Amino acid sequence: MKRSDLPSLDDLRAFEVVARLGSVRAAASELNLTHGAVSRRVSKLSEHLDIRLLEPDGRGLRLTGEGTRLAQATTGALALVASALQDIRKVDVSPPIVVSCERSVAMGWLIPRLSEFQDRHPEIDLHLSVGGGGFDFARDRITLAIRRLDFAIDANWQVERLIEEEVGPVMHPAMADRFAAGGYVALAAKTRQDAWQKWSAAHPDAPKPRSTRFLDHHFLMVEAAAGGLGVAMCPKIIALDDIRKGRLAAPLGFQPDGSHYGIIRSALAKKTAAIDQFVSWLLATIQEDFCAAS
Repeated sequence: MKRSDLPSLDDLRAFEVVARLGSVRAAASELNLTHGAVSRRVSKLSEHLDIRLLEPDGRGLRLTGEGTRLAQATTGALALVASALQDIRKVDVSPPIVVSCERSVAMGWLIPRLSEFQDRHPEIDLHLSVGGGGFDFARDRITLAIRRLDFAIDANWQVERLIEEEVGPVMHPAMADRFAAGGYVALAAKTRQDAWQKWSAAHPDAPKPRSTRFLDHHFLMVEAAAGGLGVAMCPKIIALDDIRKGRLAAPLGFQPDGSHYGIIRSALAKKTAAIDQFVSWLLATIQEDFCAAS
């Protein structure tokens, strides 16, 4: 028989269900069709093949010899199709990459650059989560973590250094003269309350503030500085874009504070090409960015 002579797949499917369940009514329920629709499809198949497939058996139906052979073949063929579709869906589904990043670094540096990665790799499902300090890959359901490496590193973590942390005073450009004269308001993040003290100890000749105001997060501190509320002791990675845009000025530049940022992954987790592609992009982008800024 030529392929063009094969009967309708809908008719074969209706027959297969009737044969498997032994009832037109039960087949209609499984196929979400009316009793009459199923009967017509089975009759149409029988007429197309010019073979009697079912015969009365009391109040029910039973398969003829030819019907039994066709039912077995049809059931096997549909099972092969279902199995192939299941395998295809398994191959195509991959878990997303969940990147946990410190909030201020995410807002000030990472998010403005993520569209470049997504444009290069639209096939990679990347999710961003914000968080700082310690974490647990399994509990927090994350794939990678971008952190300032100022806490204990687990033996089962794989860490690649990104850049060293550099800090310095930043302010609205119009505040440069006031900063140089001293007596300004110093802005600091509550997460690094000793930042001004450490910087001042390393720069004893720098202008001194008259008071210090603490804000909950670095990104709030940066916005306060850009609004002219004071001078912020700020990491370079958070202030870099605002300095380039002219929203902030850093007249004394930035100096290393002895710490580093790193990208962390679990050494126990399955390695994938997608994760490697993101890590490679991150390393290249941050190095290019900060080499251009130095």
